[in-house]
Amino acid sequence: MPATQLSLPAPAKINRLLHITGKRPDGYHQLQTLFQFLDLQDELHFQLNNKGEISLHPPLNGVALEDNLVMRAVRLLQPLRANPRLGVKIHLQKNLPMGGGLGAGSSDAATTLLALNQLWQLGLNLTQLAEIGLQLGADLPIFIFGQTAWAEGVGEILTPIKAEEALYLLVFPGCHCDTGKLFSHPDLPRATPLINPNNANQHLGENDFEALVRQLYPAVEATFAWLLAENQQPFLTGSGASVYCKMNTLEQANALLNKLPSNFAGFKPQAWVTKSCNQSLAHVKLIADKGSLFNFA
Repeated sequence: MPATQLSLPAPAKINRLLHITGKRPDGYHQLQTLFQFLDLQDELHFQLNNKGEISLHPPLNGVALEDNLVMRAVRLLQPLRANPRLGVKIHLQKNLPMGGGLGAGSSDAATTLLALNQLWQLGLNLTQLAEIGLQLGADLPIFIFGQTAWAEGVGEILTPIKAEEALYLLVFPGCHCDTGKLFSHPDLPRATPLINPNNANQHLGENDFEALVRQLYPAVEATFAWLLAENQQPFLTGSGASVYCKMNTLEQANALLNKLPSNFAGFKPQAWVTKSCNQSLAHVKLIADKGSLFNFA
């Protein structure tokens, strides 16, 4: 019997480096970045029905249902069903902050594509799913791909790469960075020289958004200042607002977590002790499921 329900994580990602190397005629920016996953995640539960009903609960504050990337992912796969009466009820347990530079919405959507590909028995491979996901955002393919990767283009040209799996303190300052505003800002660097991915380790931590984000968002600057005062080296992920620093031991990480200030420039921060992973936990779960119909070709 085909499975009728499935629960999968939607892991966060961090950018170990992020360079903006140019701007295309269509307005999109050319990037070089190294994506790595974290063991920090949202959780999604999928339950099939035979009434053709599609639902997503609970609603996200400030996000219309049809604008939610999870629902948009469902809509992209709906026409591919062999049986149009197959519906799905989705419950999203939101643990990751929105607008934090962790790819949370994209990860939720990618997990939805992975899950429905299996539950609706669509038989799509990773390349096909990534092409579908790209319609929703440039960082969808990395979550479909499921491995630490060197990314170029607008972030969709992926090459597997190994990176150190390390322990981090991850801090979300509480503010949300406007990615569109940042990409259109005149002070954003847009001509960082191309590097060879074989030399990526020499550039870890570099992020072309950092100076601008710290200038425009006082809460991010306050996060950097706090970590520097604690003798840590902070790094920005994505276009912000989350900041991470490498920890030597779990004891050190928890001690620093317990010292987290209650306020950064008027915003209430959140922080987690987390470890980076070279394989998405959604893929780990799918592969571990011996009854999986998922095609990893």
